[in-house]
Amino acid sequence: MSPKHRLLDAVRAELRARFDRLSRAAREAHAAATDPGSKAESKYDTRSLEASYLAAGQARQLEEVAEDVEVFEKLTLRDFDMEEEIDAGALVEIELHGETSWYLLAPAAGGVAVEWEGREVTLLTPSSALYRTLVGMRMGDSAEEPPLFVSEVM
Repeated sequence: MSPKHRLLDAVRAELRARFDRLSRAAREAHAAATDPGSKAESKYDTRSLEASYLAAGQARQLEEVAEDVEVFEKLTLRDFDMEEEIDAGALVEIELHGETSWYLLAPAAGGVAVEWEGREVTLLTPSSALYRTLVGMRMGDSAEEPPLFVSEVM
C-alpha cells in the first residue's frame, strides 16, 4: 500500500467520523425543533425558532460533509516526481513563516487536518489562495507572498 493510499484512508476515516458526529447532532437538533416542549409560550419566546435554525444549519453541514465523503470515496492520488510541477493531488511540504507544514491539494474538504505517518496534513482546495500559489511550483521553489519554500513534493 502506497503512502498516499494510507493518507487517503486517513482522510476518509476523518470525514466519515465527522459525518457520524454531524448526523447525531442534526438528529438531536431536529428533535429539539419539533419537540412540543419547545413551542413558544409567548411572542418573545424564540426557542423553537432558534432550534429550527440550528437544525437547518446542521442539515446543510451534513450535506456538505456527505458530498466530501463521496468525493474522497472515488478519489485516487497519483505520486508526483520531485521535479514535477505541483498540481491537484500533490502532497507538499512547505516552510511557511518559519514553520514546516504538509498540505494535500484536494478537490474537497478544505481545512480538514489529519494525522498521517506522524505528520499533520491539511487539505487545501482550489478556493484557497495557498493552493493557487502552490500550483505550478516545484520542489525547491520559493514565493514571496506568502513567504514560503517548497521542500518536498509527493
